[in-house]
Amino acid sequence: GAAGAALVATLRPAAAQAPEPLESYRPAWFTSAEFAFVTAATGRLIPSGGDGPGAREARVPVFIDRQMLTPFGTGEWWYMQGPHVPDADPKLGYQTPLTPQQIYREGIATVDAWCRSTRGQIFSELPEADQDAVLTALEQGEVPMPATLRNFFEMLLQNTKEGYFSDPIHGGNAGMAAWVYVGFPGARASFREWIDRHDVPYPLGPVSISG
Repeated sequence: GAAGAALVATLRPAAAQAPEPLESYRPAWFTSAEFAFVTAATGRLIPSGGDGPGAREARVPVFIDRQMLTPFGTGEWWYMQGPHVPDADPKLGYQTPLTPQQIYREGIATVDAWCRSTRGQIFSELPEADQDAVLTALEQGEVPMPATLRNFFEMLLQNTKEGYFSDPIHGGNAGMAAWVYVGFPGARASFREWIDRHDVPYPLGPVSISG
């Protein structure tokens, strides 16, 4: 009995610790100014104040920052040799010689320079309504960008979605809040007892890869 009680105690999950406040997070790759841009931009792509968590609450900026230090950020696993044709069909593959690290660094600098020249402030300092207008202009190709950066908004939006719904071990989806919001069970190991239960609400919360 004592052994069984000890086993149960070791299997009981530890209490979840509250994540570090986003404002005090130290970026691993972005500069502080770049991280402010990413925080502001993702915060407008998935705003706070709705039924579910916003990108800030889900710590999406942390996810993107950490991704910059992975093979994704460096393009290590991609075919990066030319010729590169920016207007080519996306099905033909990645059409820029820049790695995601370079796209973010140069893209943020380009957008901030455009914001400063047209609105007098860099993107992160603008009111939210102006940030929305800038992101709309960026999406519609109205912000002057080199051909090598034409996929900057697309990458930012895709990475924002990924960070929002990723497993928390990658830095985003803090507390699995996005999974809770949409009812996604996460990495639960077995659903065998639910296979034949149709139209029955799933009562168990999500599980991270970390357990």
